[in-house]
Formats: sequence, C-alpha cells, structure tokens
Amino acid sequence: MRYVRLACCVSAASLAIALATPAIAQTAPVAPAPEAMDAPQTTDIVVTANKRSETAMSVPASVTAISGAALADKGIYSVQDLVKVTPGLSYVESGRSVPVFSLRGVGFFDQSLASRPTVSVYVDEAPIPFSIESKGAAFDLQRVEVLKGPQGTLFGQNATGGAINYIAAKPTDTFHAGATASYARFGVVDVQGYVSGPISSTLDARLALRTVQGGDWQRSYTRDDTLGAQDFTQGRFILAWKPNDRLSVRFDVNGFYDRSDTQAPQFTAFAPGTPAQAKFIPLLATYPLAPADDRAADWDQGKDYRNHNRFVQSNLRIDFKALPEMTLTSLTSFSDMKVDQLADADGTALTNIDSNMRGKLQSISEELRASGDVGRLSYIAGLNYAHDYAAAAAYIDISYSTSAVSLGAPPALPLDKTEADVTQRFDTQAMFANLDYKVTDRLTIRGGVRYTAADLHYTGCSVPQSANAADAFTRVINKSRAAQGLAPIGPLAPFRCGSVNPLTLGPDLYFDKLNQQNLSWRGGIDFKPTPNTLLYVSVSKGYKAGSASTPAATNDLQFTPAKQESVLAYEVGLKTALLNHKVEFTAAAFYYDYRNKQLLGRQVFTPNVFGAINVLTNVPKSEIKGGEAQLTVFPLKGLTLTAAATYLDTRVVGDFINVDILGNSANFAGDPFPYTPKWQVVLDGEYRFPLTSTMQAVLGANANYRTKTTAGFGGSNLLDIDAYWLVDARAGIDFDQGKYRVQIFGRNITNQYYWNNVSRSLDNVRRYAGMPATYGVQFSVRY
Repeated sequence: MRYVRLACCVSAASLAIALATPAIAQTAPVAPAPEAMDAPQTTDIVVTANKRSETAMSVPASVTAISGAALADKGIYSVQDLVKVTPGLSYVESGRSVPVFSLRGVGFFDQSLASRPTVSVYVDEAPIPFSIESKGAAFDLQRVEVLKGPQGTLFGQNATGGAINYIAAKPTDTFHAGATASYARFGVVDVQGYVSGPISSTLDARLALRTVQGGDWQRSYTRDDTLGAQDFTQGRFILAWKPNDRLSVRFDVNGFYDRSDTQAPQFTAFAPGTPAQAKFIPLLATYPLAPADDRAADWDQGKDYRNHNRFVQSNLRIDFKALPEMTLTSLTSFSDMKVDQLADADGTALTNIDSNMRGKLQSISEELRASGDVGRLSYIAGLNYAHDYAAAAAYIDISYSTSAVSLGAPPALPLDKTEADVTQRFDTQAMFANLDYKVTDRLTIRGGVRYTAADLHYTGCSVPQSANAADAFTRVINKSRAAQGLAPIGPLAPFRCGSVNPLTLGPDLYFDKLNQQNLSWRGGIDFKPTPNTLLYVSVSKGYKAGSASTPAATNDLQFTPAKQESVLAYEVGLKTALLNHKVEFTAAAFYYDYRNKQLLGRQVFTPNVFGAINVLTNVPKSEIKGGEAQLTVFPLKGLTLTAAATYLDTRVVGDFINVDILGNSANFAGDPFPYTPKWQVVLDGEYRFPLTSTMQAVLGANANYRTKTTAGFGGSNLLDIDAYWLVDARAGIDFDQGKYRVQIFGRNITNQYYWNNVSRSLDNVRRYAGMPATYGVQFSVRY
C-alpha cells in the first residue's frame, strides 16, 4: 500500500507539472516564487494573531511567524520540528504517537488519546482538539504563527501556554502548480505537489498531496532486527467562492493516513515496581542496557508495531460584510479520527509492558463572530460551541513484570492482559469580546474577555482480557472488601469491568462529571514612540479545562480527571526595526502565576498491590519567570542572520506532596518543571547570491540548543535529559528566477546523540532518542 500511495503522489505531482506549461502559456504570466532573487529582506510578515490582518512587528504580543516557503526550505513539516525556529517551544516524544509540546514551560504531559494540550493547534483558525490529530497540520502552508502566552480570549479555553495557527496556502485565481521530491538517508522518499487555479470566474480550487515513505532507522542491539519505517500520506482540498465583494465562502477537507512504526525506547535501568517480586523476572534484571547510540533500541520480536491511524477534517468558513463597519464570520468544523497502534513501552525483547491504543475521536465546533472598525475602535465579538467525543481503549500486556506476580508468586495466575476503557464527552460553550481603541496614532488600549462553560462527562473501567487477569482482579477486589469487613465476591469473568468501584467496593463501570466555568481576560497598552518601534504591556489570564486519562487502573479513582488550570501572565515587550530595516529586534520579559498545573503524577491506592501508579493530579501553585529576545540582521543583500534565546526560571511554590519515580512520597516544593530547560537558543542564517542572471545559490544553516532538564519532579538522575545542540545545513541552486531548485541538505549533521523524554513504567526506565544524522537531495519545480 505504501508504494500505491507513493505512486499516486508522484502521479499527482507529475500531472501538476504536465498541466502547468500549456496553462501558463495560455492564461497567465509566471508568478514569482517566494524565494525569488528580489525577495524583500525582512522577517515582518502579515499575521492574523488577533483574528485580523496585521504585520508581526505591530502585534503587541510575542509572536513567531514563519512563511511556508521558509518552513519548506528548512524541512519543517511537523509541530516538533518548529522547535528549530521557535525559542520557548519544547517537544516531547510520549512513546505512543501522542505529541506533547509546551510554550514557556506551560505544558501537559499525557499519553492518552483524549489528551488536550495547553498549546492549542489550529489550521486557519479551525481547532484541532486533540494532540494526536495535529500530526498532519504542517503541510502546504502560507505561514505558521506561534502565539506565546495565554490566548484564552480569542483562541479558547485550552491555550494557557499559547496557540499554533497554521495558515494553509489558498486557491489562486490564476493557474499555479508545483512539486517537490526528496530522497534521504534510510531510504526516505518525500513527494509532494499542488495544483491551484480557477474553476470559474468566482470559484477557485487548490489540491495538495504529500506522502513520506521510508525504511527502518532503529536497530535492535540484541539481535538482527530493525524498526522505524515511515508510511505517512496526507492531503488537502480547498474551494474558495467569492461571488461578490461582500461575500466569501471557503470549504476545505484535509486529513492523513499513518502506517508508520511506533518508536521503540531505549532500556536504561531496571527499577522494579514491587522489588520483592524481582526474583520472578530474572531476565529483565540482567537485560543489557541500551548503548549510547541514537539508533539502538529493542522491542518484542515478531509483533506489528505499525500505526493504523487515519484523520479527516472538514471546515466551512463564511465571511459576509453586512455593513462597512462590520463583517460577520461563521466557522464550522468537523473532525474524525480512528487510532489503532501497538507500542513497546519497555525497550526490551521481553513483554514487560506492551501497549495497544485504540480509539475514536470526533469533534464539531461552531464559531459565530462580528468584527470591524468604528472610527478608532476595532472590535471582535462572538459565540462559540464545541462538542468533543473520545472513546479510548488502552490494552496492555505486562506478562513479564513484578506487577504480574504481585498478587501471588507462581504458580499463582499472573495479572497479564488488561484493557482500560474510557469515554469522554466535552461540551464547551463560550462568548467573547475584544476591543482595541486607538487613543492617538501612537497609543492603543486593548482589552478582551471570554466566558466559558466546560462540561466533561466520562466513564471508565479496566477490563481483564484473560482468565489470569480476571482471577487477579477478583483477588484485588476481595482484598479491598476484606479490609472493610465485607464478604468476598465470586470469580470475575474475562472481558467484564474488573476495577474496584470506590463506593461499592465491587466491579463496576465508573462514571462521573466535571462541570466548570471560567472567565479568561486580557488587557494591555501599547505605545509607538516611532513608526518602527512598539512598546507594550499586557496582563492576561487563561484556562485549560480538566480531562481524564486512560490508565491501567485497578481502582476506579485512577480515572478521576485533573481539574482546570489557570495562568495569570504579566508581560512587557519591545519590537523595533532600525537602520532602514536592516536590523529587527524584539524582546519580552514575563511572569506567570500558575495555578493547578495539570500533571501526570503518581499515587498509591488501597490495597497497595502495585506500588505507585500513574494518575492525573494538580500542582496547587507554581510560577514562571523568564525573558526572550530575537535579533535579525541583513548585513548584505541576500544575507539574513537570526539569533534568538529564551530564559525560563520555573518552580513549584509551596508544598506539593506526590510520589517520585522510585515510588517514594516527597514534597516537591521548589522543584523546577519537567521538560523545561532554562535556556533555549536558536541560530539561523541564509545567504542568497546570484551566479548568473537567471541562477542563484542558496546556503542555509540552523542550530538550536537547550540546556539540561529533567523528565519528572524529585531530582532523580534517572530522569535526566542532557543538554544538546542540533545543527542542520542546506545548499542549493535556483534556476529561472526560482522556478526550479536542486538542494542538498543535512539534519543533525553532527550526529548528536540526544533524547527528549525519559520515563518509568512498572520495572523499566527508558528514554526516547532523537533522530540520528540524516542527509539527502531535493528537487522542486514551481509554476
């Protein structure tokens, strides 16, 4: 099937090129490519961070905006790759294809399908509610905007950290087409193409397709075996109808199909969950640790670790200029995703913990708003409704673990195969308003408010998937009942709820609800002492709704959701352009009062059979202090140099009692946040210079650095994430004013061994390594 999809994309790209030549000759002149030799030297592009068009340098907030052409040049096609160009943005590999990202230290780590990030992701302002659905967003783009700080007033309740808004490339009213193909290490073939143009005088369309096919990049260090194949296909189709100057309608369908392998971790330490039973799993206690090699890993032999995931989303946007001072906008979005994927979660060839995640995610949302300008006043006001549904099943096989025998030594039946089934229904209703008032041409006052009612209804239970597991669940329940002087229950049957209901102390489906309201708001003043300088001060408060996880629970209390968190943010900033825009400089300092930070912590339940178990919790109070700056200079025509850095000082304020990685109760007061390096640095450079009147050379390099951090509270060196530099480079030649290009590229060219996550489950500590050095060649053509 991967070759069929590759052939389809190659055919589509070839068709685009074949159709382009006669169409251009007959209908339209060639449009200059984004990277044409006379492209202006500036990083100030038009953005819609405030849901209206402004230049990035005039937005009174910290915004990183990058054009789609620049993203493609740098090989950035995913949220995790944005860390290369966005200081303050961090990405963590969860191990189960659920991306985890944070901005300025505000993030939420959870591996469940229904995980909702603190950094909301949008495509053309249409929400992507669940983290796992964002994998295909960075494709065929006009630009991306990364908005830092709480964005609750305009971008909803789950944006305590910020928002990432991908702006798709739009249909054109003249014919355009393009194709790009690359071949890289590990046999990775990336083919993409687009066709755009008019269907009628009022209707334009755009079709874009991409497929990535590649070989295995991971190697077993105990046998002759490999893993890590890529098989990912995505597409987008957009129709834009503009019958007159007052009405515009845009409809798009986008989606992806993912058959790539899940990543195997590296086994780095044996840490038994119940040490008394360690003698019953001797092969794990003596298993060789993974070498310090980014390709080295291990997994169970003979199992299929390919994803079977598909996602589709459709969006309808209608803009109607009802009055000269008012535009009415309706944005309707529907998305559907199905997931079925197996992941090795121990990094060995033993079945210490294998996890198969299956589920269905569905969302529908509607936003109605009015916006416009009345004299010196700009306004946006509207209503929003969203319904999100998640049904997730997390199957785990822990046959070879201390937990499997913790209820009784062999020959007692082990707790081996179980499944956690959770459903969640989110209903969100909101009303919002934002006002910007120009007191003078230099002074503007801004304010916004959003009231949100967020209702969560959820059910959960753990289901034994074998007779062994059913017997183990029966023993757990009867231990709980005996402690309360209750009679034992009879043997449980497999495939029925087996986790302990805390009220009845019997097996039952657990259900509950979490209904919460909040008021997000923002206020600010910005002042322009000169036309090219902006000073701003802002205060904002945002919320993230509570949600439940999908743990392998023996006690139904493990399904209890974390309650909503909030961030109160203070920020001062400067944006300026100097020396006739040859120097651009931005800087900001900020302080966050962080309440009820959502966290995947640990808790010991009664009866204590398995030790400390993962469960969602809240950190009562914490804070973030930080600053960031970016300097871009254009010392020569065609030469752009950028240096940017973010500094973060994070800590828990006051007492926070929880359990560390080794199962010990501890007070984490004063601890820094996990996955939050103190320093992040981005260096980027590009030089374009002519070779002939129709040819130019393009040289580029990017480096990003982050200091040492940790993957959990408590200070254990088992969770260390070492500091690292990553360096990318590229060199190419453009022909015929950028219409054709050939380029060679290298990513992580120093072959830096690094990892972005370390975790512990049951009896293992494992890390997720980053990609080794990759290099390749790319060809592209645009008409």
